[in-house]
Amino acid sequence: MKIRVLKRSSDELKIEIEGTGHTLCNLVQKKLLEDENVDLAGYNIPHPLASTSIIYVRTKGDVKPEVSLQGAVKKARKMNKEFGKEFQKTLKKI
Repeated sequence: MKIRVLKRSSDELKIEIEGTGHTLCNLVQKKLLEDENVDLAGYNIPHPLASTSIIYVRTKGDVKPEVSLQGAVKKARKMNKEFGKEFQKTLKKI
């Protein structure tokens, strides 16, 4: 997975991620939108046959978009870990 910064300012960040699709980007977008410091968050997959995605985030106030993106990724990782634990518990019951 390669990440490239396309645009960066004090309140905006636009990155391109190779090797991802809707699954990761939708989760990150959802977690970004849960952040009260995020004004706008979204993603785009420029071509359906390409595995390149673009994530965009704009923050309000003094919070840098990189900080909000890092927080969203941490929340997504925590959610994934919790899901894994619950899934393992369920499998043991079967």
